[in-house]
Amino acid sequence: MKKALRITLVVLLIICFMATISYAAKRGKFGVDERHLAVQKLKVDASDKKFNWKMVMPWSKGLLFYDICVHFCDSVRLASGGRLVIKPFSAGELVPAMQSFDAVSKGSAEVGHDWPGYWKGKNEAFVPFSSVPYGLDGEGYNIWLYERGGAKMMDDLYGQFNMRAFPCGQCDQEQGLSSNKKASKMEDFKGMRIRTVGWYMDILNEMGASVSPLPGGEIYLALERGVIDAGEFSSPAMTYPMGFQDICDYCISPGAHQPGIQCALFINKDKWATLPADLQWIVQICAAETQAWSLWWIQNLNAKAVVLLQKDMEFVRMSDEALNEFAKASFDYIDRMSAKYPLVKEIMDSQELFKADYAEWREIKKGLAPWPRDQYVGGKHLQ
Repeated sequence: MKKALRITLVVLLIICFMATISYAAKRGKFGVDERHLAVQKLKVDASDKKFNWKMVMPWSKGLLFYDICVHFCDSVRLASGGRLVIKPFSAGELVPAMQSFDAVSKGSAEVGHDWPGYWKGKNEAFVPFSSVPYGLDGEGYNIWLYERGGAKMMDDLYGQFNMRAFPCGQCDQEQGLSSNKKASKMEDFKGMRIRTVGWYMDILNEMGASVSPLPGGEIYLALERGVIDAGEFSSPAMTYPMGFQDICDYCISPGAHQPGIQCALFINKDKWATLPADLQWIVQICAAETQAWSLWWIQNLNAKAVVLLQKDMEFVRMSDEALNEFAKASFDYIDRMSAKYPLVKEIMDSQELFKADYAEWREIKKGLAPWPRDQYVGGKHLQ
């Protein structure tokens, strides 16, 4: 009797298993690793040839962006077994900060690193690859770049300037404006002298502020001497060592101007072509590894830095009304840029389509932000 029951159970399990396979076959496979399809039959031979390259950048050694570059260079050296060594040079060591793009384009240096928005004077389409007011956050950039064609668009744009490009450094939302003015409403920003860059500079100017894109190293003195009323430079972990909290009483948050700080690695096309295929793959994989690592690294540092900043600064949150008005002005500006520049429209349409496609899942998964247990059971659920 027991043997008959065991046989019946096995038969039932087999029938269920076959039914599951049948249903799955009707639906088709869900999710495809496109890289696997591209490389599954690719034979990549390792080369013994060694390369020594130089990396230039707009970053000084005191900035965490410089450390992101060093991390990438270390990864390449380790993964290649020393066959490709890239030496990082901070701003001014080989070329001035804002000449790094041209140096790599012309082949004076093999590799560069940047915040793409610095090159808006060359093409406005660089800005969406750096950060857009009320645009993609770190999670959104990673999905859009790697799964929705954003990285290919980035590479194509840099390709117009004789370079290959890869995402390489994501630092999520910026801190906001350091200031001695407690601004939270729209009228508070009228006439303010502000330091910021990218499209937000133009947007604030249109809204009645007076904005200048001072280099990072000049912001502290400009704030201290009253040349500007407010200034920003990246995330809490970047801001804390710059010392803005020593001379400013307030931080105006959130950093709506840059919800996600995206950086890029760019390589001279002619130099890239000299690399054997295995080293080209190593560079691409190390860039992606740096992209992932930098987000977790900077967020952990942000959590520590914001506690230190709050000892000397009051964090002031913009009112919902101000956030909405800034958003409307930002979207209007972006629409005008899209109408004027076809490539900007193509990129922004792609980002907006991703945001729309992701909205349903974002709505369903909200409410489970990992707040400390006492805060969650106390009713604090949303991010």
